[in-house]
Amino acid sequence: MHVEQVVDELYALPPAEFTAARDARVAEARRAKDTAAARTIAGLRRPTLAAWVSNLFVRERPKEVEKLLALGETLREAHRTLDAARLREAGSRQHKVIDALAREAAGLARQAGHPVSEAVRHEVEQIFHAALGSPDIAAQWSAGRLEKAPQAAVGFDSITPDVLPERRTAPAGETPADLSEKPPSEKRPSAADRERRQRLRRARSEADETAAEARRRDEELRTAEEAHQAAVARASDADERVAQVEERLHRARQEQRDARAAAGEAETAVKAADRAARDARRAADRAARALSRLPDPSDGST
Repeated sequence: MHVEQVVDELYALPPAEFTAARDARVAEARRAKDTAAARTIAGLRRPTLAAWVSNLFVRERPKEVEKLLALGETLREAHRTLDAARLREAGSRQHKVIDALAREAAGLARQAGHPVSEAVRHEVEQIFHAALGSPDIAAQWSAGRLEKAPQAAVGFDSITPDVLPERRTAPAGETPADLSEKPPSEKRPSAADRERRQRLRRARSEADETAAEARRRDEELRTAEEAHQAAVARASDADERVAQVEERLHRARQEQRDARAAAGEAETAVKAADRAARDARRAADRAARALSRLPDPSDGST
C-alpha cells in the first residue's frame, strides 16, 4: 500500500467522508498485514471545514499558492530588515491577495458541492495569514494536508498600510525637529463613518466568535473520533487475536479428528488381530488334539 498516496486521497475528501474512508483504509492495511501503514493511516485526523477548503485550494490552484509563498518570503524579509517601504507595499498586497484568494477558495468549495459560511471563509484567511508568517507553516499548508488552522507565527502580525507611517519630508525652512513636533492633520470621521466602523467591528467580532465556536466543536468531534478510532483499533486487534485463536482451535480440532480416526482404525486392527489370534489358538488346539489321538509309532503297538 502506498501510504503517501492514501494520505493525499483522504485529505482530498470532504470532512464528512473522511472518517469512514480512513477506517476502511486502515482495515485494508490490516488485512494486508501492513501494520506500519495501518498505524500511520489510523493516526490521521479529520480536517476542519476551513482546513479542507485550504487543502482544496492548494490542490486546485498551485500557481496561486506559489504567489502567496513568494509574498510571504517578501514580508518576512521586510520584517528582518525593518524596511518600512517594503513592509507598507507588501502589507497592502497581503490583504488584497488574501481576501481574493480566500474568496476563490470558498468558490472552489461551492463548486465541489460544499458552500461555506463567512466564518469559515474568515478562518481560511487566517490560515493564509499564518502561512505568510512562517516558512514551517507555509510548508505544512502547501502540502495540502492541514487538519486545522495553524497558529500564526509569534511576532508576525498581519500588516496594514496604515500601521507604518509614511515618511514626511521637511518643507523649506522647516527643520526635522519642527516636523516631528507637528502632529499629522486628521479629518474627524463623520457619524456615519463611525457607525459603519462600529458595525464592521461587531461583525468581525461575531465572525471571530463563530469561527472559534466552530473550531471548538470540530475539536470535540475530533476528540470523539479519536476515542472511536482507538476503540475500533482495540476491537480490530481483539478480532485478530480471536481469529488466530480460532485458527489454532480449528487446527487442534482437525488434529483431534485425525487422531480419533487413527485410534478407531487402530482399534479395528487390534480387534482383527485379536480375532486372528483366537482363531490361530483354536486351530493350534485342534491340531494338538488331533495329534494326541494319533498312535505313537515308537511304542511298537499295532
